[in-house]
Amino acid sequence: MAGSVAITEDERLVAEVMLDIKVVHSERLMSSIEWLLMASRISIADIDAFAVSIGPGSFTGLRIGLSTVKGLYYATKRPIIPVPTLDAFARRIPFSAYNICPMLDARKNEVYAGLYRWYGHGLKKVISEMAIAPDDLMDRVEGITIFMGDGARLYRRLIEERMRDDAIFAPPHLMYPSASTVAEIGVERLKRGEVADPVTLTPFYIRRSEAEIRWKG
Repeated sequence: MAGSVAITEDERLVAEVMLDIKVVHSERLMSSIEWLLMASRISIADIDAFAVSIGPGSFTGLRIGLSTVKGLYYATKRPIIPVPTLDAFARRIPFSAYNICPMLDARKNEVYAGLYRWYGHGLKKVISEMAIAPDDLMDRVEGITIFMGDGARLYRRLIEERMRDDAIFAPPHLMYPSASTVAEIGVERLKRGEVADPVTLTPFYIRRSEAEIRWKG
């Protein structure tokens, strides 16, 4: 499961750690944060705000990430800025003339996906985030499109069959969401005063978890 942590200063990326290993977030997130701070020679008290990816994505990963950031908030009283995962993911392909379609494996033969397009200096959401069968997603995507994410890797053959020459796949180093683009959006939102209430802030799941489905019937 891929995950990353980054430190930025205004518009400068200070440091970033990205891992895609078979270890759950709870076992590596705090150690990654501690290492990043130590390597950057920055104290947690020096951080002015925390931007966090709020989903859609892995239910467990989102809960761990958000609970960690809330813990840091209560320790430092620095504001939290929630950032939609697919917004930050699509931003990894800057100023493209083509559509950008981030796809995350949602299990159950579905993906979390959205469609984005650059207009001038702004990245606009053409199709909002949804949980959808890959075949149905292809019905909604037109024109040359850059596909990225583990969902794009998993369903690459289907995408190629449906999109043919209109399908472009991001290179390996851009196939995962990045904390640095979460931070970029976070800085922009912080300047606009768009901070969250840590008490009411919850992940953006899109659909209910298995536990909720079983509980609510």
